[in-house]
Amino acid sequence: MTTTFIDNQSHDPLPKVWDENTRIGDMLKGKRGLVVGVANADSIAMGCAAKLRGFGADIALTYLNDKAFKHVQPLAEQLGAELLLPLDVTQPGQMQSVFDAIQKHWGSLDFVIHSIAFAPKDDLHGRIVDCSQPGFLQAMQVSCHSFIEMAHCAEPLMNPGGALVTMSYYGSDKVVKNYNIMGPVKAALESSVRYMAAELGERDIRVYAVSPGPLRTRAASGIDHFDELIDMARTRAPGHRLVDIAEVGRVVAFLVGGAASGMTGDIIYVDAGLHNVA
Repeated sequence: MTTTFIDNQSHDPLPKVWDENTRIGDMLKGKRGLVVGVANADSIAMGCAAKLRGFGADIALTYLNDKAFKHVQPLAEQLGAELLLPLDVTQPGQMQSVFDAIQKHWGSLDFVIHSIAFAPKDDLHGRIVDCSQPGFLQAMQVSCHSFIEMAHCAEPLMNPGGALVTMSYYGSDKVVKNYNIMGPVKAALESSVRYMAAELGERDIRVYAVSPGPLRTRAASGIDHFDELIDMARTRAPGHRLVDIAEVGRVVAFLVGGAASGMTGDIIYVDAGLHNVA
């Protein structure tokens, strides 16, 4: 796997998440950031990348492996990403290589968006009390510790006012049927956000977790009986609807921009009010 420099010459139709014909403003003009987790056009990370670009930011994207490259490369070209970098957070050295490439290309960063999670199927579909130690550790590594590692690598490159953003879920705080081991994992992620915000505040680096409602992404499809979770969310949410990745992306763009300078360490729900309903 090699670093890919995007020539930005593609004229293919943009993914549906980019619903503006032109840039929607220059709120993020001059800002540069890394978006991790784009797998296809329906990824939450794709919604974030599209909106960040729409507001004028320059972005770098990652892809998991050679198999994923063919799906992510066209999206990177359509969005005008400047870099497309290989990143499997379970492989030693790949994380540092990503940030080395960014330092060489840009010299600094303004934001990092972390939108990856994983748990082995057997452990995800079983009870927490039956979860294997290897499965638990892998889920924690990919879904939680990788964000901590990204912050460690990004810190020397971050400009004042920079932001680190990860993705969580309501199951971190309440028991959600079939969410299982990912509940404790996301709880650890949210706690890490608070501690990282306290530690990095002196560097004027802000840290957030965004908590979307259930979305039909490839990662979410691994949750057992996921259709039931979708139906529950649509029924219980105040507007009886789900959110989409563009709505998540707009909130992330707000957090990355200067308008959110007075916030850090927060868990921001983007779930159409679902978390407020008993």
